[in-house]
Amino acid sequence: QVQLVESGGGLVQAGGSLRLSCATSGRTSSAYFMGWFRQAPGKEREFVAAWSDSSQYYAHSVKGRFTISRNNAQNTVYLQMNALKPEDTGVYYCAAAPMRSYRDSYYFRAGSYDYWGQGTQVTVSS
Repeated sequence: QVQLVESGGGLVQAGGSLRLSCATSGRTSSAYFMGWFRQAPGKEREFVAAWSDSSQYYAHSVKGRFTISRNNAQNTVYLQMNALKPEDTGVYYCAAAPMRSYRDSYYFRAGSYDYWGQGTQVTVSS
């Protein structure tokens, strides 16, 4: 069983920065694909970023502004968010999935993940 707990959300002005953390426990290891997703009110959950042992991936809307990283010693995954925009507002979720023999693009979909955190709210004011 895998447990994920997000933290670090809050209210920030446009152009500001936040760093989200996802503390992992249970059977997590570098053999897991880790993802960040977000969901705005009235919208579907959307892919933000993903991390594997060899690669990192980003949605087009956040590329160049967000950075996903992992500290294996602390069992924590981070999402550094810079140059925030009002359209980045939403609940941000951390997710984990065991590595499977699929293309990495498989992990751009929320349905590909087995474990989810409870989410942390990010609000960007204009």
